[in-house]
Amino acid sequence: MAVKSELLKKFSKHWPGFLKKDLEKVSFIILNEIKRALKRGHSVELRSFGSFKTRIQKASIRRNPRTGQKVAIAEKRQIRFKMAKDMFKKINNEE
Repeated sequence: MAVKSELLKKFSKHWPGFLKKDLEKVSFIILNEIKRALKRGHSVELRSFGSFKTRIQKASIRRNPRTGQKVAIAEKRQIRFKMAKDMFKKINNEE
């Protein structure tokens, strides 16, 4: 699993001319803009990587598996990720 600190280390290796704090700021801006777009209900597409979309999950009544008690779940948004064909090929060694 990759965490943000590991990604920043890889960024600094690939772009040694940039300060680490600047790379951190750029990654923060990119991730923040993705979050803001999804919050507004827009989709985000990163070419050769994939796309993020939100979907509304309707309110429903479900059952707690531990107690068997019925629980009301409120309507909420879910994030859906669809992988790009290029990414699928890279992951599955189909290049």
